[in-house]
Amino acid sequence: MNAMVRYRIRMTVSYTYPAGASGRHIVRLLPEHLPGLQQLLSGRLILSPVPDRWKEGRDFFGNHFAEAGFTGSHQTINFGVEAEVERVVAAPAASGTGATLAEIKAEARSVLSVAPHSPHHFLRPSTLLADDPAIAAFARDATRHCRTVVDAVEALGRALHAEIAFDSEATTVETPPSAAFAARRGVCQDISHIMIIGLRALGVPAGYVSGFLRTLPPPGEQRLEGVDAMHAWVRAWCGHDVGWIEYDPTNAMPAGKDHVVVSYGRDYADVA
Repeated sequence: MNAMVRYRIRMTVSYTYPAGASGRHIVRLLPEHLPGLQQLLSGRLILSPVPDRWKEGRDFFGNHFAEAGFTGSHQTINFGVEAEVERVVAAPAASGTGATLAEIKAEARSVLSVAPHSPHHFLRPSTLLADDPAIAAFARDATRHCRTVVDAVEALGRALHAEIAFDSEATTVETPPSAAFAARRGVCQDISHIMIIGLRALGVPAGYVSGFLRTLPPPGEQRLEGVDAMHAWVRAWCGHDVGWIEYDPTNAMPAGKDHVVVSYGRDYADVA
């Protein structure tokens, strides 16, 4: 039986509009309930000012969202989340398991489904992620000695961690992955986007995960990077036998007990 870690999560995101604003917001902040991975024990969203219109639902990929509409002008808006989550402590996929890099394209083609988490949605360029020859070449070089997709995911994640410096001042939310890769600097969003482009270039279905990362390290251990706001990491489909795995290239580690999932998508545009 897998062990559990329980978290209480609280975060507030504030926006200020000097000239005032109105309109509609889509909010994805509530952690997901994912059988076998994490359980949402309680959770609520807190908005100030109180919206004039409010709707909650699920997007195509199954992520919870809230839609808030404001008819009057406001200069400041606060989006808050409070949640209690149990996260499963599970062993990562074993090295050498799952489909090989030579097999993964055929295995993906054999999936007779276009359901939200089918690998078909995660193979091609998406809203924010175009093919990039330089990233593709880097991915091929980083995985040249890998046989399986699981091994390739870990190898590419480690290579990007070693190559790209975490720098919260180097990029903005609008910086293209190609620019972050050329500068060899960026934050978790940039590094995850670069890794997704590289994996897709290898024929590996890959997507984006948005969530929370525990901020306090055990005594004597180094603090993880990318923890001062919502975090991002990567998921990759490793064939029928293994399925989806999650990897955090910003910290060169499989996503595990310290990672709490909020939403899944092809890239940041699907989870913003």
